[in-house]
Amino acid sequence: MEVEHLEIREHMRRFPPFDGLSEERLNDIASQVEVGYFKAGSVILEFGQDIKDLYYIRSGAVEIYRRNGELYNRLSEGEIFGQLGLLMSRKARFPAKALEDTLIYFINQELFDVLWENEDEFADFVEIEDQYGLRKAITQRQSENDLLSSRVRKLITREPVALPSKTSLQDVARHMTDEGVSSLIITEDQVGEGGEAHPRMVGIITDRDLRTRALAEGLAYDTPIADIMSSDLITVGADDFVFEAMLMMLRYNIHHLPVLHRDRPIGVIALSDIIRYESQSSIYLVNDIHHKQNQAELGALTPDIRATFVRMVNEDANSHMIGSAIAGIGRSITQRLLELAEAELGPPPVPYCFLALGSMARDEQFVVTDQDNALVLDDAFDPEQHDDYFMKLATYVSDGLAACGYDYCKGGIMGTNPTWRQPLQVWKQYFTDWIEKPDPQALLNSSIFFDLDGIYGETDFAEILKDLVARRARRSQMFLACLARNALNRTPPLGFFRTFVMENDGKHNNSINLKRRGTAPLADVIRVHALACGSTAQNSFDRLDAIADARVLGHTNGDELRDALEFMAIVRARHQALDIEAGRDPDNNVEPEHLSSLERRTLKDAFQILSNAQKFLKMRYQVNRV
Repeated sequence: MEVEHLEIREHMRRFPPFDGLSEERLNDIASQVEVGYFKAGSVILEFGQDIKDLYYIRSGAVEIYRRNGELYNRLSEGEIFGQLGLLMSRKARFPAKALEDTLIYFINQELFDVLWENEDEFADFVEIEDQYGLRKAITQRQSENDLLSSRVRKLITREPVALPSKTSLQDVARHMTDEGVSSLIITEDQVGEGGEAHPRMVGIITDRDLRTRALAEGLAYDTPIADIMSSDLITVGADDFVFEAMLMMLRYNIHHLPVLHRDRPIGVIALSDIIRYESQSSIYLVNDIHHKQNQAELGALTPDIRATFVRMVNEDANSHMIGSAIAGIGRSITQRLLELAEAELGPPPVPYCFLALGSMARDEQFVVTDQDNALVLDDAFDPEQHDDYFMKLATYVSDGLAACGYDYCKGGIMGTNPTWRQPLQVWKQYFTDWIEKPDPQALLNSSIFFDLDGIYGETDFAEILKDLVARRARRSQMFLACLARNALNRTPPLGFFRTFVMENDGKHNNSINLKRRGTAPLADVIRVHALACGSTAQNSFDRLDAIADARVLGHTNGDELRDALEFMAIVRARHQALDIEAGRDPDNNVEPEHLSSLERRTLKDAFQILSNAQKFLKMRYQVNRV
């Protein structure tokens, strides 16, 4: 093979869809390629022009236009165009112009047809166009991660050991010892329609329960196990993923999970079963959090939190796992601070619910975050008698969070602000007014408070507010239209990278704030659609499931939004992990020059999907400005 053909082959094998082709196929392509040169500003393709080649950019940059003259895309080294024309009418469907001096490799129509008919990856790429690269990148990461691909049933090594609820403590302890288990399922007989009695799971007991609830309390050996069992059961499905079981243990700080199949327990998995799949030690960290005795001890865990984050990123956890784990850690810190505050201040004078807001409520929290929280108080709250207590409690928690690395909210969205420390009836009125009178401040509040999670106390208060929002928001097209307009204020940095709008504030020169210009505006778009279909889900991926079920997006199920959110979030997480490993303060500002060519190209695809999603939102709600 001639030297110039070798150079062509080696260049093309670096880029999709050619990177998956065999050596023989690449040699065949390289030997048939023709080369063309286009000066900056010159036309490469006109709409409707006969097209006989696939265009591959060797160097330079090309702008692709719609037939009405609107800019559609910008392409750079290693990217292709002209494929849709070859697949359909043999006419150019999108005009193309050289943005700068550009060298093009021409792959003739006959060879293109051979590749399309015989190479599945090539065919998928040219048919699905931009989204293929993004889907492939996400799928590959997921397939390489055991946490994402392994089902809980793989962890089950034996059937569950069960005893009736009337069994004595002594008999339970003996049975656990004989069976060599650290937990037991507790059952009661339930009479079926035919009169037969069937055991029904009503609780669980663990080694730790026997120590802390029986021995430490000096209970008699003949005490029925029903008196100390845990009856508020948290369970996991046999076909759920291992990472979902891990996140459940993390969220609720539990060490044993009954596994159900068709509502019947088929086993119990323990913390030790998860450990061989989960090496980030986030569960151990949460357990450690709940043993700390003051703010300083909790603050000392900050390096461990960052180390957990870095390990999860480096072990290819997905953004949902990382976001849920870090939010779970933050939730546990907040819960422990509330326990310590109550121990110092005494029991609360009236019931209350502590609300987490924003990324913690959505389970999408990374290590660069501030604190957004609020207090919902029982309607028996009397400001003169009770507010001093709750002000001190909110201050204790807010100061403790700051000591743990959660910055004070610059906008004052904290329970220390009396506006956000109110009875349930006031909160109901807040949410009702924001929906019925969507002025700019109301819309700003909606974008913050409509992501909420009750993490301590009377958490039913939070569920009441979620239901109120879901019920009222879907019925108000005016509110949804205003919220949609608000969701269009932050646009993605398209033009990657030659006409890219970089940050220009000195410290973060020539960078992209991937939260402000990527994940946050996409979460805003998803929130509007979720409210439109009446969903009470908070996590963006869960909201996308609800959106797909409601067919809000018409012909698509939202997979492209899911992929775009996942990829942008992972690039952001990797950037923060690299900052931490290098001893720098982590931030959200990603420098494109530090990304690989594949990451830059895939990130551009994700930004294009965000842009298209905003255009759809604009059209759906007839918004007059972007």
